[in-house]
Amino acid sequence: MKRRIICGIVAAACALAGCATDTTTAQGGAPQAAPVAGKPAAKAGRAEVIAAMNKVNTYWQKTTPSKEWAFWNVATYHTGNIEAYKVTRDEAALRYTKDWAEHNRWIGARSTDKSKWKYTYGETEDHVLFGDWQTSFQVYAELYKLDPNPAKIARAREVMEYQMGTPNKDYWWWADGLYMAMPVMTKLYNITGNKQYLAKMHEYYAYSKTIMYDREEKLFYRDARYVYPQHKSSNGKKDFWSRGDGWVFAALARVLEELPKDDPYRAEYVQDFRDMAVALKRSQQAEGYWTRSLIDPAHTPGPETSGTAFFTYGFLWGVNSGLLDRAEYLPVAQRGWQYLTTVAVQPDGRLGYVQPIGDRAIPGQVVDKNSTAHFGVGAFLLAGAEYVRLIDKGN
Repeated sequence: MKRRIICGIVAAACALAGCATDTTTAQGGAPQAAPVAGKPAAKAGRAEVIAAMNKVNTYWQKTTPSKEWAFWNVATYHTGNIEAYKVTRDEAALRYTKDWAEHNRWIGARSTDKSKWKYTYGETEDHVLFGDWQTSFQVYAELYKLDPNPAKIARAREVMEYQMGTPNKDYWWWADGLYMAMPVMTKLYNITGNKQYLAKMHEYYAYSKTIMYDREEKLFYRDARYVYPQHKSSNGKKDFWSRGDGWVFAALARVLEELPKDDPYRAEYVQDFRDMAVALKRSQQAEGYWTRSLIDPAHTPGPETSGTAFFTYGFLWGVNSGLLDRAEYLPVAQRGWQYLTTVAVQPDGRLGYVQPIGDRAIPGQVVDKNSTAHFGVGAFLLAGAEYVRLIDKGN
């Protein structure tokens, strides 16, 4: 039986609130030396970036079986692996993702009884409408593009088109959900031409902003439980969880990549992306990483890789797309990449300093060189692939 992410008292409390959380593990160890504060990061060459990606991905695939479940944590890795394949053309790495998709029969949660489908937090097979089970649809859509067999996206279409047929708009009630499900909508739109995907995507996104978005800071709270002043950091400040905003920043990049230029809501997504870039640049540490609590680094000091990797990816994509000024934002991305490759990546290829599965910055939680996870590796591969594209453009 697959390991449950939620357990014990934490799970019981969260289940009552209808939220997503999990237990975590702590491991000891001292950080490696970080880049010298105040100095610009060195530019990386294409071969160097590819080598770092291959080192991390080879370690991951050798130590992690491909035949795992289709839940968000594993599926997020595969969103990164697919992007890595596009620049490395590593057929063995692609086969790893194909094996995973075939193992899961191109399905997320497997219930066929629509009367029981749920979108509150849940890991069971009837939580079909919960975005964490829909992340896999992004990967299936990418594999469909490589080999257009309708069977690969049949379940994705069935689920998302059923969901769009309901009057509900509160499907994306946690920041992570924007990464898990928003890109599904643009990908399926581009395959099917059904504009309802784009209309519903904005409807759900607009709802999420009403409960999570801080219009002053231009950042997203992880979910409604963490909105200030109901929730504060240990120093009484607003507490924006790094990975939570990483999910959003990366989601906007992935959506804008495939959103039609004439979409009526494109300007809003662009503005939100640019506003987040301003806020995130301000909170980057001199060593290139972002701490787990963005505005209050003292709440949870020290490096964290998953948020940093998502931010690095987003800044690189923004520069590549022309939405972010190169002179202002490329150094931010380069500092992030330097942290990732000189501190987070261990000699054997293990990607460290990834905060375990969770929903907030937790004071006292140990995040060290041994802390790794699927989603951290996926985010690293996204960033690396985008860096290669930047180099290929002559930037």
